[in-house]
Amino acid sequence: MNLIYSYLTHKSFLALLLAVNILGTIYGYIWYLPQLERTAPHFMVFVPDSPTASLFFCFVVAALLRGRNWPLMEALAIITLFKYGIWAVVMNLLTLGVTGYLPWEGYMLIGSHFAMAVQGLLYSPYYRVKVWHIIAAAVWTLHNDIIDYVFMQYPVYSQLHLYIREIGYFTFWLSLLSIFLCYYFTQKVERRNIHLG
Repeated sequence: MNLIYSYLTHKSFLALLLAVNILGTIYGYIWYLPQLERTAPHFMVFVPDSPTASLFFCFVVAALLRGRNWPLMEALAIITLFKYGIWAVVMNLLTLGVTGYLPWEGYMLIGSHFAMAVQGLLYSPYYRVKVWHIIAAAVWTLHNDIIDYVFMQYPVYSQLHLYIREIGYFTFWLSLLSIFLCYYFTQKVERRNIHLG
């Protein structure tokens, strides 16, 4: 395990990880452009969920590259990466089940979003999150659910609007699970000192 983490924290690998996440974040915001064009300005920051999650992680990796920590971004990243990573995997699989078809982009999104969920947890031993950071990130996350499923700003997925109440219920519990995982992995798991190669 120590060998694996020595690779994960090597400067070259972190630089590659940052580049991949920057590209993924840009792609994500482009994917949301059609929805953002018809979104009221005061809702815009809450609409592009996945790219904002990966943007949080970009700040985390950039800080690690400098041998530093940004705890609030770490809490936001671990919660939102897991939440929206798993959410997108489930929604794409649900789309396949409902329509009987998923374009190649859907399979790409399943793979990339599963990787999103994993990477946030994978780097958690290096985070320096305190409980108040988790509370602040939890407020952001649950508020985002209200924006999505009370004000109906949720991501558009083919025919899944027919199941929006069930999806909103699932998303709420996924948010709580993500917050719990943030608490567990940042408060209960052994911390590591950062040694960059």
